[in-house]
Amino acid sequence: MKKIKKFIQEKINNITKSVRTKLFFIMTLTIVSIIAILILANIFIAESYYLHYKRNTLLETYNTIDQYSMSNNLSSSYVDLELQKIAINNNLNIVITDSNNISIYNSSRDFSLSLQQIDKSKVLYKKDNIYIMEVKDSRNDINFLMLVGKLKNNATIYIRMPISSIEDSVKISNRFLYSIGIITVIISGIAILIISKRFAKPISELSVIANKMSKLDFSQKYRIKDSKDEIDNLGKSINIMSDKLEDTINQLQKNNIALEKDIQEKSKIDEMRKQFISDVSHELKTPIALIQGYSEGLIENVNTDEESRKFYAEVILDEANKMDKMVKELLELMKLEYGAKKINNTYFNVTELIQEEIRKYTVMFNENEIEIKFNLKEPIFVYADCALMEQVLNNYISNGIKNIEEVNHEKYIKIEVAMLENKVRVYVFNTGKNISKENMQKIWDRFYKEDSSRNRELGGTGIGLSLVKAIMNNYHNEFGAINKENGVEFYFDINVNKL
Repeated sequence: MKKIKKFIQEKINNITKSVRTKLFFIMTLTIVSIIAILILANIFIAESYYLHYKRNTLLETYNTIDQYSMSNNLSSSYVDLELQKIAINNNLNIVITDSNNISIYNSSRDFSLSLQQIDKSKVLYKKDNIYIMEVKDSRNDINFLMLVGKLKNNATIYIRMPISSIEDSVKISNRFLYSIGIITVIISGIAILIISKRFAKPISELSVIANKMSKLDFSQKYRIKDSKDEIDNLGKSINIMSDKLEDTINQLQKNNIALEKDIQEKSKIDEMRKQFISDVSHELKTPIALIQGYSEGLIENVNTDEESRKFYAEVILDEANKMDKMVKELLELMKLEYGAKKINNTYFNVTELIQEEIRKYTVMFNENEIEIKFNLKEPIFVYADCALMEQVLNNYISNGIKNIEEVNHEKYIKIEVAMLENKVRVYVFNTGKNISKENMQKIWDRFYKEDSSRNRELGGTGIGLSLVKAIMNNYHNEFGAINKENGVEFYFDINVNKL
């Protein structure tokens, strides 16, 4: 119940606070006020205005007839015709008498008979020889405004104009105004609702757009019309501001992303530097100790014969070469892991790459009595960095040589290529022991050596499979190792086309 009341209250608040509602009430109040002012003016001003208008009509008629009295004979037929026109057009009674009170012109006999009843106590206007007064004809109970004045030819003129009851007129006009007012309010109310809706709609639309802009949503734009008024101009300005704000914020976001990327890059470089120093300092202890020991032996002439001295020198050189190889591989691994390695992808023949690697290892295969099995002849083209794929294949083959053993009178390395969907998978199998479950993930860690003495003898650094992992992660491709019945099979994927 409280939620319903709250909802209704919010709706009422929204309606009362809307521009449309305010505009409706303001315009309705304005119209009602105008009608009220007209009614008050009719009550308090109409009578004075009515009498003023009638009085001016009498004065204008007097001035016109006075001009005739100077230039024409008032008893002439022409003047008589003109006076009739004036009397008829203005609803007047006119009587003119000479200095002996003899009638010169008379437009109404009843008027001439009532001249004896003039009461000058109700004079409304007096100027020079002109009087205007309100009189009443007791015979027919009609009120008149009457002008009495002297003409320039010394004739006396009487002009009478009937006036209706001003109070009745005011009441009638007020009733009319009430009726018209009610009709006007109803019609104008409907018109105002339509007009206010028309005016408020674009304002509401602009309000919604501005509200969305405050929330950084610039998807909605104001629909420009052909009115070219202030609201249309405001809509254009808001659209321009929206576009500029959107561009500015997008640019700020791009700059922010670039800045964050720079910070991450610097952080990566710093992390890479620390990791490199830590790895190198850890892994170089053994070769440095060996070099130091054999160098001291040479200096102190521990063995005087030439063959022993040559052996010492060969050990020093071998350890120095291993150190050089490890540092280079470690630098390569760091670049790959932290995205600093430049990758040059091209189309190349993977069959040709495998054949070339086999040729490189032919001597080692023969020395270790290893049979190599690879029968693929047709070319298979892939899209990747050929040097990096060569490095992966090289590490798999060298790892196979290090860990190969004779099983069921067989000792071989087998390389196969399989086509997958948009991928080529390369398998490198070697006979030997399986990898334990706990070590299956560890073999991809840097410097991990399942048999450290054997790896040192064969020149391994423990970084090879870590390089494979880093290269494949850069391509987001699958790689791994699978235990088979008589050995271990390693695999990796290469893209066939550009992604």
